[in-house]
Amino acid sequence: MIRRVPHASHWGSYTVLVEDNQIVGVEPLEIDPDPSPIIHSVADWVKPERRVLRPMVREGWLRAHEKGVLEGRGAGRGEDRFLALPWDEAEELVAGEIRRVIDTHGNDSIFAGSYGWTSSGRFHHAPSNLKRMLNLVGGYTGHVDTYSIAAGPVILRHTLGSDAACGGYANSLDSIAEHTKTLVVFGALTPRTAQIEAGGLGTHKLETHLRRIVERGVKVILISPARDDLPHWVNADWWPIRPNTDTALCLGLAGEILAAGRHDADFLNRCTSGADSYLSYLRGESDGQVKNARWAAEITGIGPGRIAALARAMVDTRSMITMSWSLQRAHHGEQPYWAALGLASVIGQIGLPGGGVGYGYSSLGGVGTHLNIGKSPAFSHGHKPNKAFIPVARITDLLENPGGKFTYEGEEYTYPDTRLVWWAGGNPYHHHQDLNRLDAAWKRPETIIVQDPMFTATVRRGDIILPATTSLERNDIGGNRRSDLVVAMGKCVEPLGEARSDHEIARAIAARLGVEEAFTEGRDEMGWIRHMYEGTRADAKARFGQEMPAFEEFWAKGWAQMPVKQMHSYLAGFREDPEANRLETESGKIVLGSQMLAERQYADCPAHPTWLPPLEWLGEAAEDELHLISNQPLGRLHSQLETADYSRSEKRHGREQARMHPDEAKKRGIADGNAVKISSSRGACYATATLTPSVARGVLVLPTGSWFTPGPDGVELSGNPNVLTPDIPTSALGQGCSAHTCLVRVEKVAGELPDSDAVYMGSLQAPMAAE
Repeated sequence: MIRRVPHASHWGSYTVLVEDNQIVGVEPLEIDPDPSPIIHSVADWVKPERRVLRPMVREGWLRAHEKGVLEGRGAGRGEDRFLALPWDEAEELVAGEIRRVIDTHGNDSIFAGSYGWTSSGRFHHAPSNLKRMLNLVGGYTGHVDTYSIAAGPVILRHTLGSDAACGGYANSLDSIAEHTKTLVVFGALTPRTAQIEAGGLGTHKLETHLRRIVERGVKVILISPARDDLPHWVNADWWPIRPNTDTALCLGLAGEILAAGRHDADFLNRCTSGADSYLSYLRGESDGQVKNARWAAEITGIGPGRIAALARAMVDTRSMITMSWSLQRAHHGEQPYWAALGLASVIGQIGLPGGGVGYGYSSLGGVGTHLNIGKSPAFSHGHKPNKAFIPVARITDLLENPGGKFTYEGEEYTYPDTRLVWWAGGNPYHHHQDLNRLDAAWKRPETIIVQDPMFTATVRRGDIILPATTSLERNDIGGNRRSDLVVAMGKCVEPLGEARSDHEIARAIAARLGVEEAFTEGRDEMGWIRHMYEGTRADAKARFGQEMPAFEEFWAKGWAQMPVKQMHSYLAGFREDPEANRLETESGKIVLGSQMLAERQYADCPAHPTWLPPLEWLGEAAEDELHLISNQPLGRLHSQLETADYSRSEKRHGREQARMHPDEAKKRGIADGNAVKISSSRGACYATATLTPSVARGVLVLPTGSWFTPGPDGVELSGNPNVLTPDIPTSALGQGCSAHTCLVRVEKVAGELPDSDAVYMGSLQAPMAAE
């Protein structure tokens, strides 16, 4: 008999069909207008081939631990075999390491890694459970921001008073679809990335809004190195810009408007601060270079006539600027976000329906599509007793430089001396930059604990391994502040091997550390899920008068509607009365010239929006170099479900597709389907060449997420772009990742290459052989 189990993941909500403890099908949510096909891959999670099935410890670490000489042990990390452990021994080893490090070095020396992309459920969210447990014994070093978006929120918190505009609360897409006349898309507005959302998603609405934009005949300009960053059926003008030069284009557009005397002086005077220094820079008074269409054309590769015409259109019509999250994942990534805010301020349409600027539309599925105004279910971390943190992308710096200094949001901090890393629910060997540098730094801590369902490259480099269940093997609740639904996530199948839920793993360690009662508050799994749902339900009733169904009805149906807002115009109240609706900035207004940054004098983040050439870009590239764009793939999220059929269908010959313009391939003697080697000063990887005119000349597109598989010659076999990318901060202010600032060389490979999957799977046999 087939059971129908409501469930959810990062790709949406659906029903799992189960028979005899086997998943036999997946059906999308009936109210989802555009369900993601990735949901049909989730059964791959419960295939045992790449799963961690039991607790394990590295033999060399265990012997060093028994002798009490862990310091320096990490030099050989990942080279010796794993020994299987009973859970009680694994728990005691982990709890003992926590006690040892706290007693000897202090809580700051524990780094609790990851932000939980494997954990779509809100209760079993791996980092939340880990951090809640560690907070009960004195805290840990954590991270701020994410790899997806760091520089952007930092600069917007300083210039707009919050990061709401890049978190889904700028103008709603329904408002843009109904009111905008000229839509300028910087980066992307694509259902490819809108398939996904952290914590789960109810319905996918981006295509609905894009269809309305097409129906209304909105003028759409796509400014991106890749034409497929907007669906082809959106009849957009494609401007194939040089990567990392969006700041210059925004400045050139603003300079054209200013020179023509068409800027909104009233808005600038009433609603902004520091505009004088910004306008002086546009006029060239501060550096001798007028920022206009001709200047921007030299930098961006876009014709000056096009730029001048767009500047006129953006003033003449209701215009909206959208900037994807990808733009700020680059050297000086704060600047395109700030420059777009400056351009929108010069135009003066911020706060009007369908006007102004917004960030991150389609970067995740809920951004701008569902303005959830209710309380989303969440499992509390509790109070963090210590203050230690790092910017999320500075892990290698943390491990390399104990006691070193770093700056963040205008203040100076110190890197702790990391002795213990506990990574739960994530894979830094996917999302971090310069993986070869990370690999060297990864050997510095005394102990690395990895908690994960899958045998990732991170697991292979751990000392103690804790097997976690996937969401399919436990009950949970899905939803987040950008989802229109809260979703029941029923247990579909029994856990594989000896895997335990993330909550049960943390509970067991909490018990050994004497804090179990505070950790659980007397609730079991279903008790917590009910408690979290009832908090959401009570909030909807109290604040909005919305009656959500009782828990039993919700759990049986599989979903409940969250309170949402339609037709939202960002900063409408502020525009109407800036004094009564002051922003949380240094001036209470939109900051175009920053007093704080003027005082700090950061060379890589000046006091107003500024064009700064990045470390690597096409304006200073060698003749044979291409600019690498490492975007989100179509068939998976990051490295999740990398071996599922849909993900594999997007590869060629078992490797990632490296897309490039036919003219660039011809120069290098590369034909469609050839194996290619891609290299930078950081490393090299193999991929398969795919030729398409939809990629700008001078650009190579290689998706993220292939499982890190170094070959015998040191060249990564599967096509992981982060062996190529530089591990540098966006700036001293934001400290975000700069993955999209990367020049590479591409050459045709002669002869046969090793099969990356065979190499990866073969490498698992030796360490897993010992019982």
